[in-house]
Amino acid sequence: MLYIIFTPIVLAIIYTVYLVFWLKRQPAGNKTMVAISRAIQEGSSAYLSRQYRTVGIVAVILFIAIALVLNLMSAIGFIIGAGASALAGYIGMSVAVRANAKTAAAAEKGLGNALVLAFRAGSVTGFLVVILGLLSVAAFYLLTGSVAGLIGLSFGASLISIFARLGGGIFTKAADVGADLVGKLELGIPEDDPRNPGTIADNVGDNVGDCAGMAADLFETYAVTLTAAILLGSFTLSGTQLLFPLILGGLAILASTIGNFFVRLGRGGIMTALYKGLIASLAFSAVFFYWASSVYFPEQTWNVFGATLIGLVVTALMVIVTDYYTAKRFRPVRDIAQASESGHGTNIIMGLSVGMEATFVPALIISAGILGAYALMGIYGIALAATAMLSVAGIIVSIDSFGPITDNAGGIAEMSKAPEEVRKVT
Repeated sequence: MLYIIFTPIVLAIIYTVYLVFWLKRQPAGNKTMVAISRAIQEGSSAYLSRQYRTVGIVAVILFIAIALVLNLMSAIGFIIGAGASALAGYIGMSVAVRANAKTAAAAEKGLGNALVLAFRAGSVTGFLVVILGLLSVAAFYLLTGSVAGLIGLSFGASLISIFARLGGGIFTKAADVGADLVGKLELGIPEDDPRNPGTIADNVGDNVGDCAGMAADLFETYAVTLTAAILLGSFTLSGTQLLFPLILGGLAILASTIGNFFVRLGRGGIMTALYKGLIASLAFSAVFFYWASSVYFPEQTWNVFGATLIGLVVTALMVIVTDYYTAKRFRPVRDIAQASESGHGTNIIMGLSVGMEATFVPALIISAGILGAYALMGIYGIALAATAMLSVAGIIVSIDSFGPITDNAGGIAEMSKAPEEVRKVT
């Protein structure tokens, strides 16, 4: 049974290491691109180093407090969760900031090359999240058998998530808005113009907020979901059935690894290429989950599989709704653009209106998913649905990390005065 959990982890580690070495072999562009990329690397490393020093002090204080007030096992779990979350964000961001110039250089050869390179760089972050998340939870629980320790691990991951997501997000928007205010409004120079020093800070923010921040956030959610599922299962289950959420995580990592190979540029454009990978990951996960349900819950196969399938369907529907409200080919974005013709006021009003509207459908989807999973398997069914929903976090984070990498590549292309074709690709 353990091989179902750890074999996909080992395969994903091998694939991730391969991606890192493949990325190292790719050309980094001309001297100007490399110099700009190094400036972004230095800024990103400086931010994370300062952030982790601060978090480290807080973590040590909390470790001592948890050990004294609760127990040593919970304190150890807390440190493991914090360390694994920080490691996922740091390594993922380190790869991303080194891939930006390479993506700009690949754009000179065409959109397909740039897409593959940027997505593979983002996949390193995505797979690190699920690899370290599942490995830390599974190994810690199997070695100690302590559910209390798992709860401590989840809180450790939450500590990093708070600093990385909120701190990184604030830095990102502050740098973005500040650079635009100085450049576009005061000096009248284009976005990502090399004469604007805020441009580097803007690109740093993309990495620390949208890459490292998202990685820490999803790691925390992933670890907490696995912990909650095991905790709820411990009241009624035992043996291999108790470890079923970990099995789902391992199978989903395998499915996401397979899904990565489906990301290829076709007729539909960039988002279609990315969605092909997501759809493939969801489809393979569904097949693997049915097999696992039939093996470990032979008398409740369809109930268990139904709960996991609900989680996968909720993920797919959330992606569809998000795409509808953010893609320029649909009504919401077009309405905001049209409202902007009347001035700032109507732009803000329409933007807020669309934002409020965009929360309604996801709330209905999640509510329906909870009711459906509860009808099939009770509270444990909700835990299984949530586990299945988060199990494909690898491909989701890969797609998300694709954004800051290509955004940085576009900034580097602009600042290095690359040909217009390169800027259009990025």
